[in-house]
Amino acid sequence: MDGLRFAFGTLTVLPARITRWDRDAARSGMLWAPLAGLVVGLLSAALGGVFLLLGAGPLLAAVITTAVPALLTRGLHLDGLADTADGLGSAKPAEDALRIMKRSDIGPFGVVVLLLTLLAQVAALSRLYGEGWAPGTVAAALAATVARLALTHASRAGVPAARPEGLGAIVASTVPARAATLVTGLVLLLCAAAGALFSPYDAVRYVLAAGAGLGAAALLLRRCVRRFGGVTGDVFGAVEETAATAVLVALTLG
Repeated sequence: MDGLRFAFGTLTVLPARITRWDRDAARSGMLWAPLAGLVVGLLSAALGGVFLLLGAGPLLAAVITTAVPALLTRGLHLDGLADTADGLGSAKPAEDALRIMKRSDIGPFGVVVLLLTLLAQVAALSRLYGEGWAPGTVAAALAATVARLALTHASRAGVPAARPEGLGAIVASTVPARAATLVTGLVLLLCAAAGALFSPYDAVRYVLAAGAGLGAAALLLRRCVRRFGGVTGDVFGAVEETAATAVLVALTLG
């Protein structure tokens, strides 16, 4: 229960009082992160699907589906994405880049990346909702789940923290590789089962889309570790949004 509270308390605004703030709770919490993502994804998909069924159209349904996760996370992941973009784009030494990321304002790199990411998510969801209520809602739920699975991998043993304080420091290097692999297998099985609701081809396509999301997140994580010396809370937000966007875009292909 401490791990569940940690996952929902740090990754959502849903009522979950964190009872322990230590690395043991963080390890369990990051293993439960995909479940928190699934709940957020189901809530956003449900609301977007309802608006679609009421005749709002694919575009408005996509906007609503994109807005719900931002509300349920207080926009922290989007803020982390923007801050990470500013840090990476600053071309300054690691300490200066980390200082830029801690500032409350958003620079030009952050604005551009944030805008393009949200546009990509809305465009992909609009395309998927255009195929019907079910493809759009299932895609939204799975994208949110895979996005939080990317956080599990960002917490794997061997991934250091860039700062001695903050969320990055408490969760960095807490998740054993074997545990991360097990959780990944469960999520991929979920993706295959969701795709199988439509066709055997979609079962494979959904798994490949999840792989694309995890791959994109891994590339960004590797870049951030090299650039900043480790992970921060902002990097976690950027990894999550990158994975979600990549999953949605991949599902529009083929």
